[in-house]
Amino acid sequence: MTLAGTALAGLAQAADGGPSGYAPSFFTADEFAFVTAFVDRLIPADEEGPGAVELDVPNFIDLQMNTTYGHGGLWYMHPPFRQAPATFGNQLGLPPREIYRQGIAAAETAIQAKYGKRFTDMTAGERDTVITAMQKKALAMAPVPASMLFGQFLTNTKEGYFSDPIHGGNRGMAAWKMIGYPGARADFTDWVDRYGAKYPFGPVSITDLGA
Repeated sequence: MTLAGTALAGLAQAADGGPSGYAPSFFTADEFAFVTAFVDRLIPADEEGPGAVELDVPNFIDLQMNTTYGHGGLWYMHPPFRQAPATFGNQLGLPPREIYRQGIAAAETAIQAKYGKRFTDMTAGERDTVITAMQKKALAMAPVPASMLFGQFLTNTKEGYFSDPIHGGNRGMAAWKMIGYPGARADFTDWVDRYGAKYPFGPVSITDLGA
């Protein structure tokens, strides 16, 4: 998908956040519902700012799965695959798209076995319990460990929340506006040393530079 196509696809709002015109290109409908429910609890909307779903983070993650990154093209993916300390990164030989595909299936099986319901049918509090168990390696899953799926979600959720909107997330640059980040502006360097001074201009996206 071209950058322009990615930007246009990312304009739609993700499921559960309101009317959506976005159709996932990698995830199935059930997988996308799982992704949406998961990221909603990682960055929920509150008095500080909008949540991950409102900023189209599920869309961002789906779009990334069809990029070189999603296919593992940025990683060394050749065997042998061995057990190694976590500092060495992914040793399963699975690219991000397969971590999600196999991981979501494994998570649904484990969640239904332990809690008796699908993740998307849970309340917000119940989802938080499941996500915490995954983070703490307290939910048995295979072949993708719970902590690996949690880590993949957390990394991509933060990326999508604060990315340039051209990649499908951070709709309306709302995350940048929340933290006062100028975005792709090239003229804010004069303000770097003005400690405590509020930058007077709003952020711009990469797409704005060609306007």
